[in-house]
Amino acid sequence: MAIKTAIEWTDATWNPVWGCSRCSPGCEHCYAESTAARFANPGLPYHGIARMTKAGPRWTNSVVCKDNLLLQPLHWRKPRKILVNSMSDLFHDNVPFDFIQRVFEVMAGAHWHEFQILTKRSSRLRKLSRHLMWPRNVWMGVSIENAEYVARIDDLQSTGAKTKFLSLEPLLGPLPDLDLNRINWVIVGGESGPKARPMSPEWVPDIREQCLISGVPFFFKQWGRLSNNPIQHDPTDRKTGGNAKGGRRLEGRTWDEMPAIAESGR
Repeated sequence: MAIKTAIEWTDATWNPVWGCSRCSPGCEHCYAESTAARFANPGLPYHGIARMTKAGPRWTNSVVCKDNLLLQPLHWRKPRKILVNSMSDLFHDNVPFDFIQRVFEVMAGAHWHEFQILTKRSSRLRKLSRHLMWPRNVWMGVSIENAEYVARIDDLQSTGAKTKFLSLEPLLGPLPDLDLNRINWVIVGGESGPKARPMSPEWVPDIREQCLISGVPFFFKQWGRLSNNPIQHDPTDRKTGGNAKGGRRLEGRTWDEMPAIAESGR
């Protein structure tokens, strides 16, 4: 069985790598770190990979490649969109290049699926890209939380991925001048949880307008919390029977656009 997920823009997760480390402000309230820390006692899956501290959940900086999980997608016969490494970062410095190559070989072999990879380690992505094969069913994305990290877009644009996307989540600042050349999809979302940082209501429509002007599909995942949402009675909010944290309506509608598969040359 594929591992189902509540993430709105994918169908399942596949985690051939476990463990990570913080690298930028978007990592501060990482759900993967929190999840791993809850299952980190002796005898549990993430023992030695994360821990609970007085300051909260923390990675131990141990990164483990799971050979026994590497071939999972080949056994999932129903086609689906698969998020790769929701519990890690495939381009973490502690993931050997030969293991990354093996992950790409499996994705190429499981050609009936669409694989979605996200990284914050875009400089390593850029460095390794020329040495990787890029099958058409692999979508490559970078996470960007504020304007300090927009250089990750340039790194992504340099790769051989046929479908390139941006995950602007958690959105922690305005992004007024995104370079959307050769970008095939943009996801935006506010941070959620008890310590969620605020997202200004102006930031989201500005990014949506940039996508409309550039002809890039736009997916708005969530406001994160109702205090971010200009609609205080949003029917898509979890507290009112919806599925999104803080709701996900933007100016009267939801935005669920997806990329044309393996579109290139934009």
